[in-house]
Amino acid sequence: MRSIFLAAAIAALPLTALATTPTKDTSAWWGHIKVLASNAYEGRLTGSPGYFKAAHYVADQFKAAGLQPGGDQGTYFQSVKYLEEQVDAAHSSVALVGGGKTTPLAVGPDLTLGARDAQPASLAAAPLVFLGYGLHLPEAGYDDFKGQDLKGKVVVVLGGGPDSLSAALKSHASSTEFPKALEASGALGVIRVQNPKAMDIPWPRIIALSSQPGMRLAEPALQTYHRPMFAASVNPEKAQALFARSGHSFAELLALADAHKPLPRFALNQAVTAKVVTHTRAISSPNVVGVLPGTDPTLKAQYVVISAHLDHLGVGEPIKGDRVYHGAMDNAAGVAAMIETAKGLHAQSLTKAGHKLRRSIVFVAIAGEEKGLLGSKAFAEHPTVPKAAIVADINMDEFLPLFPLKHLLVLGEGESTLGDAARQVAAQRGYDTLPDPAPDRNIFVRSDQYSFIKTGVPSIALKVEGLPGSAEAQMDKDWNTYRYHSPQDDLTQPVDLQSADDFDAYLLALLTHVADADARPVWHKTSFFKRFAKSPAAVGN
Repeated sequence: MRSIFLAAAIAALPLTALATTPTKDTSAWWGHIKVLASNAYEGRLTGSPGYFKAAHYVADQFKAAGLQPGGDQGTYFQSVKYLEEQVDAAHSSVALVGGGKTTPLAVGPDLTLGARDAQPASLAAAPLVFLGYGLHLPEAGYDDFKGQDLKGKVVVVLGGGPDSLSAALKSHASSTEFPKALEASGALGVIRVQNPKAMDIPWPRIIALSSQPGMRLAEPALQTYHRPMFAASVNPEKAQALFARSGHSFAELLALADAHKPLPRFALNQAVTAKVVTHTRAISSPNVVGVLPGTDPTLKAQYVVISAHLDHLGVGEPIKGDRVYHGAMDNAAGVAAMIETAKGLHAQSLTKAGHKLRRSIVFVAIAGEEKGLLGSKAFAEHPTVPKAAIVADINMDEFLPLFPLKHLLVLGEGESTLGDAARQVAAQRGYDTLPDPAPDRNIFVRSDQYSFIKTGVPSIALKVEGLPGSAEAQMDKDWNTYRYHSPQDDLTQPVDLQSADDFDAYLLALLTHVADADARPVWHKTSFFKRFAKSPAAVGN
């Protein structure tokens, strides 16, 4: 069934969507991608032989760039332990029960079962409740959990949020506040429904990716949930079945969500039963860490982190005959930019002027990002440098140099003086910065900078962006639709090498600016995220 759905999806793609233009090998940046995204690295799945091979490649590059080992016991590797959870879809089942009727939901075509944040739970007729967007932000005047008795029930939530809340705040609420509130409420689990307008990829590709194992950190204190939970995502085309006995329609709720209006909350007047079969094993997969010590007698004790995730999705369901999910742009590109920045700093220090940075820099190639920002959470909570001395994180993830660099998306731009610095350096190089064009995709919390934000560190993520409605914006959208998390994120795709080199030069200039500034980055007083700061020194006046 999975293969039938995939074949139909690929057949429906426009011919231009997967057109390939082999990129000429004319840059050192592209040279790293040719290695990391090759078949030999088998998609770099966390814990796999391909990932370990990639980790050693990055460590060798860090050493060549003059970085000191920043991992465990004098190595470049920080060991991180995981629990891998594989759903046995063939032996699992889900059904809706109500009004004397049982409606099976097919695992795959109708819904996928989650195994990422907790050990999956089976269910015996748990009542269903629609909880709107599932946002828990009482201090911001919005709380879908308020007044709801959820003990022993399963909640259904729709992606999005009201326009009275910022994109960053909605993203934070859905990823961090939601699981804490859900577990505290006594609920048994969650069924998520994505707004079709905010979906990154079509449902057939979601089915293919659901064959991937889920993971969570082995350390209990770092786990999202602390008891088994049921988790599923429903195909939006099948979502009406959830609302069939409620007196509401999925279409009316989508209309409210599309208008960014508050959603009602109500009982769905039916229950869900589930048998979820999984297989668990313990694995280990390292972050790769290199350090460039600063030279200022005082400021060298402060650390600026530059991060990019090294892992991708490994080997999975074939698309167009390819089973390797290469992850060229996601995120060999970010790792390559980090390596070239390290080499640029090394070369900069060897010039006649001999410029050396005042603050220390930590370069981290991260595991487990595709499994829920796990490797970055492990590093941010247990860094290999003094935790209180980390003053900033600059993260690259899928920065997409598909067209000339004229505009930048700086996620977190308005939250701290680090964002101000990113905008200032961009302006100096003739670029401007643009707001998030698709806030309901929650990309602010979907990459590794968010792990540092939650430990109180001012952080940003960077991406080449196109103006809304432009041909460049359409290229970005097409890439997400047809290449994101598919084998077609490979070495044959068209990439603008000059744009990538310009981005790398911007990154080097920004990192130099932040490392040499008299003042450390601080949160703006108006930022919601200043609450995570561990010291008054991390918040501006």
